[in-house]
Amino acid sequence: MVTDLKTERLLLRRFRAADWLDLYRYLSDEAVVRYEPYETYTEKECRREAAARAKDRCFIAVCLREDGGPMVGNLYFAPREYETWELGFVFAARFQRKGYAYESARALIDAAFSCGTVRRIVAVCNPLNTASWRLLERLGLRREGHLRQNVWYKRDRQGRPLWQDTYEYALLREEWEASGARAGCPEAGFSTESG
Repeated sequence: MVTDLKTERLLLRRFRAADWLDLYRYLSDEAVVRYEPYETYTEKECRREAAARAKDRCFIAVCLREDGGPMVGNLYFAPREYETWELGFVFAARFQRKGYAYESARALIDAAFSCGTVRRIVAVCNPLNTASWRLLERLGLRREGHLRQNVWYKRDRQGRPLWQDTYEYALLREEWEASGARAGCPEAGFSTESG
């Protein structure tokens, strides 16, 4: 899916097993994973996770472009039914509020609509995660629904599910085209081909 996709400040690329330490730096942070469907990761878990993500084309490492720049976060871009793809993102706390999530997601969305057979992009987030839904709206996705207590990922101390609401967002290729966001297909970087 993504080989190398470059923006002004970032490189979007496939994960590598060697990314485990950068991955650990943010997946071990409770504030970063607060709204994610998992708990914080240990070093050992991050070693396994980075190796697994290196084989999974849906996870995209987002790195600073400077030589040897660190991985600042990751995108998730996975095919669903009906030419629909799901977008997700997680960024290290120290690299938040610098525009990296927007810059990388914008490049991915533009490449996906320009080069692939992507018809619709969807995303979900917890309504309490204000930074996440504001980013989705800034990217041009529109809120399609607010589902009440529809999912749970974590439990309280007594083992009861902690139910949460979900905002659902989407963007159609025709909406993206109408916004004038056409970026043109980059020479390298994106394909909806598997393998």
